[in-house]
Amino acid sequence: MKLFRFGAPGREKPGILDAQGRRRSLASVIEDWRGAELAPERLARLRALDLDALPLVDSAERFGPCVAGTGKFICIGLNYADHAAETGAQVPSEPVVFMKATSAIIGPNDDVEIPRGSRKTDWEVELGLVIGRTAKHVTPERALEHLAGYCVINDLSEREFQLERGGQWDKGKGCDTFGPIGPFLVTPDEVRDPQDLQLWLEVDGRRFQNGNTKTMVFGCAYLVSYLSQFFSLHPGDVISTGTPPGVGLGQKPEPIYLRAGQVVRLGIEGLGEQRQRFVDAPR
Repeated sequence: MKLFRFGAPGREKPGILDAQGRRRSLASVIEDWRGAELAPERLARLRALDLDALPLVDSAERFGPCVAGTGKFICIGLNYADHAAETGAQVPSEPVVFMKATSAIIGPNDDVEIPRGSRKTDWEVELGLVIGRTAKHVTPERALEHLAGYCVINDLSEREFQLERGGQWDKGKGCDTFGPIGPFLVTPDEVRDPQDLQLWLEVDGRRFQNGNTKTMVFGCAYLVSYLSQFFSLHPGDVISTGTPPGVGLGQKPEPIYLRAGQVVRLGIEGLGEQRQRFVDAPR
């Protein structure tokens, strides 16, 4: 199933795609895609619904973030060996873990604000994992049973804030609007193999990233298991699993960074596409 949320920011409602790819509202069935509604067994009940009987969603309605109530937005750094190489970093022996502020979360096609004082705003297409059932000390073999599904994420980064201002990475990763998520939360039954998905990103029509999740250093099941050894993962938590090569920081002979007025498009095979226009943050 492909699930989504629609409507104005802060007032989104849940929806689902029907067999013809039309958007249908589930507002009369559930409150939102959050908490207990993300449990795999709860999602399975939706297959008994007559989707054609549900109201259609106007095509002009905004896509919101595909999940609500996210308590933790967890990111994995340097998780593609070829991306580590382009940034001059060593391939890590254990996952590099950092947090992105949940206030960064926006819809997949919302405008992205370039922060005040930014000179090095960068892009990163990533596969997202959405937790559906609490996970604590789970094994890799059982880890994916705890997912509600998969989604597209643009893990935007301000490289100067991240790498040149001291401390940890978080302040270059958690800026407002730096976490577009969606458009769809795609349930695991529709993803044949999360370790064999094409992902890509373009800036103003120029393709910069073109990778495959098969080149991850640490796969999805390992990451869920690994993180669950340190803290509980709760329904609605999001894991962003790292990016393939082609980020602005790694361009030769000079890095390339985003400016107001530019448009970024990105997508992952079977999970949908995003499109963001970049604007200067209000002063």
